[in-house]
Amino acid sequence: MDLFVDVLADSVIDTLKLIPFLFVTYLAMEALEHFASNKVKEAVERAGTAGPVVGALLGALPQCGFSAMAATLFSGRVVTAGTLVAVILSTSDEMIPVFVAHQEPVGRMLSIIAIKVVLGIVAGLLLDLALRLLHRAGDGHAHIHELCEREHCHCEEADELDEDEGHVENDGHSDGHDHHEHGHHHGHSHSHHGAWGIVRSACVHTAQVTAFIFLISLLFGLIIEGLGVDSIRSVLAYHPVRATFVAALVGLIPNCGASVAIAELFLDGTLATGPMLAGLLSSGGVGLLVLWRTNADARQNVYVTLLVYGVAVLAGLAACALGILL
Repeated sequence: MDLFVDVLADSVIDTLKLIPFLFVTYLAMEALEHFASNKVKEAVERAGTAGPVVGALLGALPQCGFSAMAATLFSGRVVTAGTLVAVILSTSDEMIPVFVAHQEPVGRMLSIIAIKVVLGIVAGLLLDLALRLLHRAGDGHAHIHELCEREHCHCEEADELDEDEGHVENDGHSDGHDHHEHGHHHGHSHSHHGAWGIVRSACVHTAQVTAFIFLISLLFGLIIEGLGVDSIRSVLAYHPVRATFVAALVGLIPNCGASVAIAELFLDGTLATGPMLAGLLSSGGVGLLVLWRTNADARQNVYVTLLVYGVAVLAGLAACALGILL
């Protein structure tokens, strides 16, 4: 019972930390969709070519909120697939606090972060380039409204109230402004109802994703605690190649316990550099979890997940082959 209570408490705390990131992201996306001019939207969408660079640098900060944010923005087609992959690969999650707690040399920690950032940038840029060459990069426009349609946030109802109110105020006549639509009546009104509709929609999206993250985090937390670090250590200790594949799989677990376990096993000498890099590269916080929750295209989700895992494994195997020690 104590084990369940501890895991439950950790899951609640980890999930609560993500709420501000999720809410701000959804709020910004809704505001962009409702109020932003075409020029502003085009500027955001054009920034996608440099997205992997910016994304990898942001992902290196000691938190997992940016990976959740990147996954949400990708689901709305605001950022590219390469940007999402770059953020996930560079996300440090709980590695930095563990290294600091063990009073490890700063240079050692920064070396690992730098490798993650560089690999994130390279993988993200190459992915975006490949998708453009294959004409699979999308239409180049944000599709934030699709999130609303899938989540049934009903934010269009507020916009319809805006339109009705506008007609009443003008005695049934047009107010002279065109109402932009994007497929499900998202108007661009600046009235009180429009602002409330944006906030309400952001709250609905945040609540839905938060509940999903909490349940999955609780499940995987119980699994990790049930297996125990000793069991994980016995699987990873004696065969670096096998350890690389397994560590990358452990890193995919959408729970901070994965990166903590990998960092701890590396610092106590159980994991070599290669398996450690593989595990920490694939350990992108809850980014992949949010992706699977918010992006309707399951095939895209599979491709992104496999790509993250593949890059992590290849990097780990390369470190083993080259005899890199950190």
